[in-house]
Amino acid sequence: MARAGQIKNTRNDRMPLRLPEDQVKQGLALFLLLILTTLAIAGPTGLLAWSENARMLEQRNAHIAVLEAERDRLQNRVELLNPDAADPDLIMELMRRNLNVVHPDELVINPEEQ
Repeated sequence: MARAGQIKNTRNDRMPLRLPEDQVKQGLALFLLLILTTLAIAGPTGLLAWSENARMLEQRNAHIAVLEAERDRLQNRVELLNPDAADPDLIMELMRRNLNVVHPDELVINPEEQ
């Protein structure tokens, strides 16, 4: 019999006993959940890497824009040098620069001789 002030433990009052197998399964599940949470926050594609990836994307998009502008400039230059419809001003510019061709009435000043 239980004394006054003491609570009698009955079988129904106790927590059901868990087998060690259940505890191992729960421990593994908790461990896997912790790993997945860690990867979601600090992994290579996690929340912490998100801002770095966004910054790199902006840099690469800016670099692509520069390269596209250079490509367009070169494509325009190639079109101007088309043998079927060459731009006469561009041809004269290239001849003057590359072949040192001048008109008879032009004066050439060489800064190295001064």
